Amino acid sequence: MSGLDLGISGRRALVAASSAGLGLATAQALHAAGCQVAISGRDPDRLARAAATMPGCRAIIGDVSHTPGAIALVETAVDQLGGVDILVTNAGGPPAGNFATTPAEAYPLALSLNLLSVVAMCQAAVPAMRAQRWGRVVAITSVSVRQPIAHLILSNTARAGVTGFLKTLALEIAKDGVTVNSVQPGLHATDRLLQLYGGTVDGVADGIPARIVGDPGDFGRVAAFLCSEHAKFMTGVALPVDGGAYAGLQ
Repeated sequence: MSGLDLGISGRRALVAASSAGLGLATAQALHAAGCQVAISGRDPDRLARAAATMPGCRAIIGDVSHTPGAIALVETAVDQLGGVDILVTNAGGPPAGNFATTPAEAYPLALSLNLLSVVAMCQAAVPAMRAQRWGRVVAITSVSVRQPIAHLILSNTARAGVTGFLKTLALEIAKDGVTVNSVQPGLHATDRLLQLYGGTVDGVADGIPARIVGDPGDFGRVAAFLCSEHAKFMTGVALPVDGGAYAGLQ
């Protein structure tokens, strides 16, 4: 990252679910800031391609959709990096659907993917951050936490829960030099967006006040700033990055 020095060169960063999309963009921004970076994903080929964009990056095959996989990811990153100073939690979104079309048995899977995975990764990584009195946790969630998105009832529910967890954790460990924040993306040009909109983003920007679809690279740099030394007084923040789509005052 050119320009502002984030003050985190040499820090050890793990970015979950980062072989593509916003996770990859965040990993690339941290790598550009001089961090030692570990990325993860389930597809070995896609993971290898992502790692090739960041010389020296560690690539860990892992699945954070369940607690054992989330814990194993952190433990492997600690082994490969010698520790984790920065944890960026992330996971794919659960299937689309509304109240009428979503069966009750789908909710535990969504909670495991987008809530319990974050809890598990934090439990595995945060104690060492507290012991060294420096750490950063940044969760990639969704603007749906502030303004539920139609036909994404599982994501809306799980991500609201994880936001409550992160805020509580932030208050408990602020005195230890560890910050906990979340970034709430709106519509960005990712594979997930194409999946939700039937393979095209034509017309999507019309509903965004900025009249553009978000650039994953810009998002990654925002997330990286929250990991920076300059952001040490920011904790418990849930930051929308959505081109103005959220219309509320808070």
